[in-house]
Amino acid sequence: MSIIDPKVIDSIIKELEIDDIRSASIRQIGAVVRAAEARTGTEFIHFEMGIPGLPPATVGVRAECEALQRGVASVYPIIDGIPELKKEASRFIKAFIDTDISPEGCIPTVGSMQASFASLMLASQLDKKRDTVLYIDPGFPVQKMQAQVIGVKIASFDIAEYRGKMLEEKLESYLAQGNICAVLYSSPNNPSWMCLKDEELEIIGRLATKHDVVVIEDLAYMTMDFRRDMSRPFTPPFQPSVSHYTENYVLLVSASKIFSYAGQRIAVACISDTLYKRRYESLGERYGIPRFGAAFAYIFLYSFSSGVSHSAQCALAAMFKAACDGEYNFVGDIKEYADRTARIKEILLRNGFGIVYDKDVDEPVSDGFFFTIGYKDMDGGELLKELLYYGISGIDLATTGGVRKGIRACSSNIKPHHYALLEERLRLFNEKHR
Repeated sequence: MSIIDPKVIDSIIKELEIDDIRSASIRQIGAVVRAAEARTGTEFIHFEMGIPGLPPATVGVRAECEALQRGVASVYPIIDGIPELKKEASRFIKAFIDTDISPEGCIPTVGSMQASFASLMLASQLDKKRDTVLYIDPGFPVQKMQAQVIGVKIASFDIAEYRGKMLEEKLESYLAQGNICAVLYSSPNNPSWMCLKDEELEIIGRLATKHDVVVIEDLAYMTMDFRRDMSRPFTPPFQPSVSHYTENYVLLVSASKIFSYAGQRIAVACISDTLYKRRYESLGERYGIPRFGAAFAYIFLYSFSSGVSHSAQCALAAMFKAACDGEYNFVGDIKEYADRTARIKEILLRNGFGIVYDKDVDEPVSDGFFFTIGYKDMDGGELLKELLYYGISGIDLATTGGVRKGIRACSSNIKPHHYALLEERLRLFNEKHR
């Protein structure tokens, strides 16, 4: 017996004009769930949204409040970032990734979404022959939407089928065509939580250099592979990164998850020194600014938003500084997500479910922010709709480019009382479907 009358869910889906639940966006699923909660009074277990479930970093809140008291709200920030943020962002990259990037190339953006949007748009204008972005999937669905918005073609493949040395042949088959302008991926990966190995990052970096392609590495969840302790600044092990193997990169580092600062929409795009200074004839002809980094800041970001919130930049500078100085162990704080996910997976496995993307080459994936759920031979859309009847949400893995059947789930908003609810609802689900 379901927890919620299926007719309620079905009617909401129809009212919201969602033609196929399989292709529904994260925001659309969120709207379905909120409407169902309002109509039935039943609390859902929210697996659909990757919203931080921890308090924002105190050091950031304090710094932002102090900045507002100083009156920064009345002053436009420098378009490519206030000096203290640029300095501390450069230190942070060195401290936790062991990569040297000059402060000049560390540019604040309105979250990593703006950073990826600007990077994709810029990369697509460097060479007329290169009109396609290659996504290493599964990935964050909205980053493909960004390519659609700017009219750039999309290519993709599911990396789970091409791990380790197999990645080279697969990646070369795309890049050798000469039409790829950028390669985009996340690691740890949203949604699967797979983490690229150094062997794989070396392949990506080497081939990006060979074929002169820009790599956009989304590090929204950096240091969150909790199988290794990456909490100590300037001390190995460091966050694995393509920046160790090529100069053709933009790193996206967001405050949203690692500092639980999502609401202030603040991130940094960290452009390699070589790429930042590189001159492109196409940019000079179109904008009168041939340098990659200058065009990124003074053309794209300027036209998007005229800069990033002044006080949020002060907050991020303070958080970066405290982390680099060893005064704020942000990794220790966010490890809570791994603990939640481990407990949720135990409940899932007891009740007939499985983890869809369960391996990182030769070891189990880390417990972290996201994980993937499968049940028998149900495809993602069927499973998602059935789970909604039991007060559990998620998104279809098909929307992430994943070829495996199932849904993406997030542990961020699980509260202590949810574990018992989840156990009971999954038990009922399993009794009906086994």
